[in-house]
Amino acid sequence: MARKPGRMYRNITQRSYTRREYMGGVPGSKIVTFDIGNLKDEFPVEISIVAKEACQIRHSALEAARIAANRPLLDGIGPNSYRLKIRVFPHEVLRENKQATGAGADRVSQGMRQAFGKAIGTAARVRAGQKLMTLSINPGSFKVAKESLLSAGHKLPTPIRLVVEKGQELILT
Repeated sequence: MARKPGRMYRNITQRSYTRREYMGGVPGSKIVTFDIGNLKDEFPVEISIVAKEACQIRHSALEAARIAANRPLLDGIGPNSYRLKIRVFPHEVLRENKQATGAGADRVSQGMRQAFGKAIGTAARVRAGQKLMTLSINPGSFKVAKESLLSAGHKLPTPIRLVVEKGQELILT
């Protein structure tokens, strides 16, 4: 079955729905890991992706952004020269009311107003100004890091901005 586009779930329209113990069949998250790279060392520069608008980000979009950020970092600076951390978790359970298609579908779907729907995935509910990902690096690899975070931002359903949180004086030199 084809998946519906992410724009259908981007806007926050309903109350929060996170209590998994009351529902069966919630699909697992596609996010493989939340911390990548060198987890032991401290790095002097930190750059974060910050959401400009409040929205819901599906778990598949978060995983796509993680992959898009990680690949250029691995190729450009190596696995021990950075730390990437995803700062949001997909708690929200997304539901979808399956609609019948084909001949006679209008009669079949008549009693389906305000139907509850089945769980189809999860999403992270994000506020405006909230950090989505943080990348810690050395000052020499700032350009590669910035490009990788920008490519990750293209995978997310909200406009983003990059914020240098630590080590700005090291970058300017």
